[in-house]
Amino acid sequence: KVNPIGLRLGINRNWSSRWYPNWQRVPAFVAEDDKIRKFLKKELYYAGIADIIIERTAKRLRVTIVAARPGIIIGKKGADIEKLKTRLQNMVQKPVALNIREEKRPQASAQLAAENVATQLERRVAFRRAMKKVIQAAQKAGAKGIKVQVAGRLGGAEMARTEWYLEGRVPLHT
Repeated sequence: KVNPIGLRLGINRNWSSRWYPNWQRVPAFVAEDDKIRKFLKKELYYAGIADIIIERTAKRLRVTIVAARPGIIIGKKGADIEKLKTRLQNMVQKPVALNIREEKRPQASAQLAAENVATQLERRVAFRRAMKKVIQAAQKAGAKGIKVQVAGRLGGAEMARTEWYLEGRVPLHT
């Protein structure tokens, strides 16, 4: 089997971590990138994080957060972003430049659509309704195709199962 991100790299997707490796430090950098991503996802879940891009130079670290609601991250007069920047710098022990970009079409983002379905399921919304709502929103936002799949004990059933809906074109190679 092939990793779906690796298959699409350079075609319609770019790397999430962009740095030239110093071979002795690669494992440490990969671990640090993972730690940063987990921290930011946990801290800023409510802001709708679509992507976290990490770029490294010799002594600097640039983290770009792509979010559906960037105003929540920035806070009043940039107070929250400064706190976040300080916490990141303490965590990685080097200067961090923090950029925040707005996700133009959050309904068409796969990550945000999945999180939307998950939160609806947590609030006990009917799973079919949640899936169809997300599909309609994505179609309205201009997605060419969308496939949504949920699995588990759907509707509290005793036996777990998988259900999915597909709308439009979803070519699995690109």
